Amino acid sequence: MSSGRLLGIRGSLRKGSYNRKLMLEAARLFDPAEFVDADLRLPLYDGDLEDAEGIPAAVQMLADQIASADAVVIAGPEYNKALSGVLKNALDWVSRTKGGPWRGKPVAIMSAAGGRAGGERTQFSLRLCMMPFRANVLPGPEVLVGLASEQFDAEGRLINDRNLAALQELMADLRAAAKL
Repeated sequence: MSSGRLLGIRGSLRKGSYNRKLMLEAARLFDPAEFVDADLRLPLYDGDLEDAEGIPAAVQMLADQIASADAVVIAGPEYNKALSGVLKNALDWVSRTKGGPWRGKPVAIMSAAGGRAGGERTQFSLRLCMMPFRANVLPGPEVLVGLASEQFDAEGRLINDRNLAALQELMADLRAAAKL
C-alpha cells in the first residue's frame, strides 16, 4: 500500500554506489507514494560564505525536503572508519537552517561497504551526529551490508536473505514510526 513521502539520503555521490542501491532497495520495500533522492552536491560548509550569502539554495531545499518528508532513510558508506565527508557536510549545513527539520523525524540508517563489517562504524558515527537534531533515529534492526560488491543482483536488488529480512523489518518499523 503506497502512502507517504520518503526522503532518501546517501553518503556517496557516485551514481553506481552500493549505498545508492541500498537506499533504492529500502525505498522499494517502504513503498512510498512519493520518493525523493536528496542531492548532497553542496558547497563545503563555510561560516564566511554563510555570513556573506546566507544559506545556499541547495541546502535550504534539502532542509525543506527533510521537513516535508514523512520519514527519511540514510544510507552511508564507511570512509576511514566513520561517515563520509559528503554526509557530514550536509548535516552541518542543515543544522544552520531555521525550523529544526530533523526534530522528531523518523529516520532509518543503513550502510553498505566493501569490508565484512558493512559500515558498522559509519552507523555509530552517524548516530552521534544525529543526536543534537533530536530526530527519531530507529535503534534497529541494523542493516550492515558487508562485502557489498557481492550483495546486489544486476537490477540492484539485495540477494542475501539475512540482509533483505533486516531491511524489510527496518522499513516496516520506519513506516510504523511515520504512522503510515
